[in-house]
Amino acid sequence: MEHITLLLGIVIITALVFDFTNGFHDTANAMATTISTGALKPKTAVAMSAVLNLVGAFMSVEVAKTISKGLVNEEGIQPEVIFAALVGAILWNLVTWLVGLPSSSSHALMGGLIGAAVASAGIDAVNGSVVVTKVLIPAVAAPIVAGAAAMLAAKVTYKLGGKVGEKTSTKGYRAGQVASAGLVSLAHGTNDAQKTMGIITLALVAGGALSPGSNPPVWVIVSAGMAIAMGTYLGGWRIIRTMGKGLTDLQPQQGFAAQTSAASVILASSTLGFSLSTTHACSGAVMGAGLGRKGGVVRWSTATRMFIAWGLTLPAAALVASGAELVMRTGDVGVAAVAVFLVAACAAIWFISRRQVVDHHNVNDVRPAGDEEPGVVTTAMAAVTVPPTVAAAGTTAAVTDEDLKATIPAETPAPTTAPAPAAAV
Repeated sequence: MEHITLLLGIVIITALVFDFTNGFHDTANAMATTISTGALKPKTAVAMSAVLNLVGAFMSVEVAKTISKGLVNEEGIQPEVIFAALVGAILWNLVTWLVGLPSSSSHALMGGLIGAAVASAGIDAVNGSVVVTKVLIPAVAAPIVAGAAAMLAAKVTYKLGGKVGEKTSTKGYRAGQVASAGLVSLAHGTNDAQKTMGIITLALVAGGALSPGSNPPVWVIVSAGMAIAMGTYLGGWRIIRTMGKGLTDLQPQQGFAAQTSAASVILASSTLGFSLSTTHACSGAVMGAGLGRKGGVVRWSTATRMFIAWGLTLPAAALVASGAELVMRTGDVGVAAVAVFLVAACAAIWFISRRQVVDHHNVNDVRPAGDEEPGVVTTAMAAVTVPPTVAAAGTTAAVTDEDLKATIPAETPAPTTAPAPAAAV
């Protein structure tokens, strides 16, 4: 193993902690729809996802190369910069997990890296073209492409499934969901585990333990794969609840369509070396599949909060990371202060989460997506709309006693005597 200093060791451990949070933060990407439709039991689903995340970590290193020798210039980057980047990424992951919003762990990491690098070496330390072509464009394109593909796939599955009985169709698509969920987990391992490999490799280069341009060593690949697998098995139940039931109500056909579409997009991006957000792809696929069924609805209030979190991820992580980097310029005392702050913040978030526990027992306890509270506009329109029974009476025979009762508010007592029927038109 390469010569590793104390500071470099702290950075590596922190990177693996981030990888662990990435695992439980993104478990929902692979297994939320499978759990919500009942295709797999919650604990079985996360165990399966953990194993396949580990396997996927060994399948490619293209995304790791994008992180380690593409996003920022290696020259002048010190281990403290990497540590600051990880602080920003970890805290954003935990905050969004606490509120149950599926944000991008990948963008949190890259935002932290960009913020820390700019604070340390200036704007020239960031390769802007790489940020645009391999980060920002995929961030916008992924949910759109995955959503459109999932919507089309859902429509096709319902059309094909109409030729067989509903019971047989549902059973078959649940089996298909298990297979497609496994594919998403495998794809997640090939994409997200590599980001931690890339950040550790960058830290080793910055600390002089590896030569610039080196690929991730085998021990880095193994440790990153194990960390993300353990985090996945822990299960990010809060985000699983949002993805599985909070965005839309999915049937097995839709779940199969969403997972297959998301896996295709993620695997294609991993092959091309795009540091894609698996959260963006999977969330877009879930919403697309929700709209792919006739009568399907999306809980747009939840989706709006999720979109806002996506937009804040890069700048928020960058801001925290740049602040941490500035504190660490004071030397060892600054490094220690940032480390203590990170531990204290993580502990505080965990204690807050214990006030309302979400686990595998209550992960599916969510009101259906179509049952949102009516807004101000909807309520106002309902107050001035003519009741349908009265409107219909003008074009049919007569207004009956039941018709008039329907127009009287609930708190007003009904008349004791019925009026004479109106003459027919």
